[in-house]
Amino acid sequence: MSIYEPREDSYLLQKIVKSETKPTDKVLDMGTGSGIQAKTAYEITKDVTAVDINPECLNLDNIKTIQSDLFSNITESYDLILFNPPYLPEDKNEPKDSALATTGGKQGHEIIESFLNQAKKHLNKKGRILLLYSSLSGDIEKISKEYNLKPLTEESHFMEKLYVVKLTPKSL
Repeated sequence: MSIYEPREDSYLLQKIVKSETKPTDKVLDMGTGSGIQAKTAYEITKDVTAVDINPECLNLDNIKTIQSDLFSNITESYDLILFNPPYLPEDKNEPKDSALATTGGKQGHEIIESFLNQAKKHLNKKGRILLLYSSLSGDIEKISKEYNLKPLTEESHFMEKLYVVKLTPKSL
């Protein structure tokens, strides 16, 4: 399996992680991939857990790791949950190896929707979620309305727009 190497989306989320993480936060980095978000949060708080479905992504020095398909193996609650999900629509020509890191479902938003449906159970009362998504993430407008997603920041790139939103238990 391949590990998703940091790109524009990773760096955009990383900027927000730096400004939103508090020294007292208990942080969960969902779909850690290369570990860029977990490592960034770890510079601020030492209570960081990195999660990924791909066991190859779980070799992060000093950071607790759990192999899990979204929240399937997660029992605790967190102050801050980070997620740079696979968000592209399915491409039948993409190798299965890389599709695990890039494909968010048939339309692109299914993993995001599943994450949002499960996240509230793992968020502390005053917790926050930082979620990245793309203009290419399928019917993201429907999800945006349902969860009242208001971007903290956005960035335009050649063929897409990237967004980072902050959610709270009230918005879930």
